[in-house]
Order: sequence, then structure tokens, then C-alpha cells
Amino acid sequence: MPGPATKTTLADSVQKSILRQTACKVLNLIFFAKSQYVVFSLDLYRNKLYSAPIMKGTYQEEKNQGCHRRFFLVKGLTYLAGTLFGLNLFSIAEANERHIWPMTKPRRQGMSFSAPVSRIALIIDDIGYSISRARAFLSLNMPMTFSILPQLRHSNRLADEITGKSHEVMLHQPMEPYCNEIHPGPGAVYISYGNRKIEETIEENLSQIPQATGVNNHMGSRFTSCSSKVVHALKIIKKKDLFFIDSLTSRHSQAYKMARRLNMRTAPRNVFLDHTPDIQAVRRQLIHLKQHALKHGAAIGIGHPHLSTLTALRNFKQELDQKEPWLELVSISNLL
Repeated sequence: MPGPATKTTLADSVQKSILRQTACKVLNLIFFAKSQYVVFSLDLYRNKLYSAPIMKGTYQEEKNQGCHRRFFLVKGLTYLAGTLFGLNLFSIAEANERHIWPMTKPRRQGMSFSAPVSRIALIIDDIGYSISRARAFLSLNMPMTFSILPQLRHSNRLADEITGKSHEVMLHQPMEPYCNEIHPGPGAVYISYGNRKIEETIEENLSQIPQATGVNNHMGSRFTSCSSKVVHALKIIKKKDLFFIDSLTSRHSQAYKMARRLNMRTAPRNVFLDHTPDIQAVRRQLIHLKQHALKHGAAIGIGHPHLSTLTALRNFKQELDQKEPWLELVSISNLL
């Protein structure tokens, strides 16, 4: 059982060592006195020392508390050893917080060091049908990635123009959907294709958009659900040193899981912005995207070149610039 709580003064050298550990707010300390120990909490922000309350109860409760205290004793001694010998144990503890992608982007100017920046990557799919629509999204002057469909009239021209504006482009690879009545477009791959046919099709599509830094699937609910076929497609993409984004057009998609197994740079889509192409619906989806980014540190949203999406994104950018500096728009490769 612990003895009565008493005030204890830390030596200057120990105190300075502890105060250098800025990764945590409260440090638990344990001091021995005559074969007994007293637990303290040190608030590093206020530089105050507090003693822990002594717990009393039945024999079984005291036995359980003794087990907890022994565990707490070992943990506290480990932390104290880290402060005395310069081990960065607090940074390791902080690193255990769950993030999907590493947060390496510099903070915006004027923000405090303690304010984390959550990042959002926007992908605009189905580029290649209309030059005017693509240019309208370029006029937003906001970081985003354009995913270009292959073998369309304007595909190569728009790839040149978009990269000339310092935006990232991807190959929007058509893949077989579940519904046979929907055609995914030219350059599509099907589960009936042999491996050689899949390789030739994807390589031809990439040759038309050599500026592509990555690939995501267009449709593909059936194809991405077939592990053997999607793995072969991913191996071709990996051989080109490109990343892959799973658009998650089906909850049965195996693409992201298989890409992880191949040690590729990869991530899943988090939010579809304009499944319902209405301005208010897109705005609601953008709110969901922000919430995901704030919770996990990063988020990926996929939209399409609709006028409703264009209008909602213009307002979204203004809101981030004026009211939410802790959210930052980046290209997709900045998250991988």
C-alpha cells in the first residue's frame, strides 16, 4: 500500500530533462520512500506537481489496485528513465496515434506549432470528354488531381494542358462493371481477358498519357472484385512505378487489399462527392470529407466534371481559405 501523499521537490537537472519532453502534457512520476512508493502527475504546461489519490476498498479491490499500481510503477519508471537518459519514449507513444498517411506537409504560415494540419486530396474523374469542363475546374486554382480516360479525342491534349498548369494527372483505367448493359468505354479490361491482353491494354492506355503518376479504376465493380485479375493489372501498374487509388465502386473490391500486398503506394477513396449531382448534395459530401480528414489526418474525395461539383468546390475553397486554415488541399501523391 502506498504511504501518505507528500510534496516532493525535483532536482533542477531532472526537471529540465523532463520539461524538454514536449510530446505529452502530463508525466506520471513515481518516487520511493522506505520501501513504499507515491505516484505523482506532473503537468508540463503549468509546471505543477500533483499527488495521486490513495484508493481504499475491500481486500479484492485492494488486490486489483495493487496489480494496477505495479503495472503503473513499471510504466512510470520506463518514462522516467527516458527523461533521465534522453530516450525519446514520449515521441514513440505519440506516434501510436492512428493516421492513414504520414503528415509531412509543412504547416501554413501563421499557424501555431501545436495545430495539426489535416490534408484533403481531390480527384476529378472522367476527364477527356470536354475541354471546356476541364478548363473550368483548372480555373478554380486549387490543388487537385485529374484522372483522364484513355483513347478519347481530347485525352492526350488535356494531359498536356493540365500538367502545364502544374496539376497532377492519373490514368482513369476503365474496368468491367457488374452491369453488362453499361459499357465502361474504350481501353477497358475484362475478367474474360487473359493476362497478356490485360497487360497490352493497360500499357497502351498509359502510353497515351505518359504524364500519369498513378492509376484509379473507372467503374470496375466486377473486375476489382476478382483477385486474380486485379493482381495482374496491379503488377503492370507497379512495374511502371505508379501508385494506385481504389475508387471503391464496389464493397467487394479487392484492389486496395491486393495493392497493399504488392507493397504499392496505394489508398482507397473515402468519399464520392457527386453520386447525386446536386449542389446541396455535393456540399454535404464535402462536409463528410472534411470530417474524415479531421478525424484521420487525411482524406480522398472523388468528383466528376459536373457544374454542381464545380460550384460546390469553388465555395469549399473559399471556406477553407477564410475559416479553416487547419485543412489543406494537396495533390494525391502528397498523401501516399
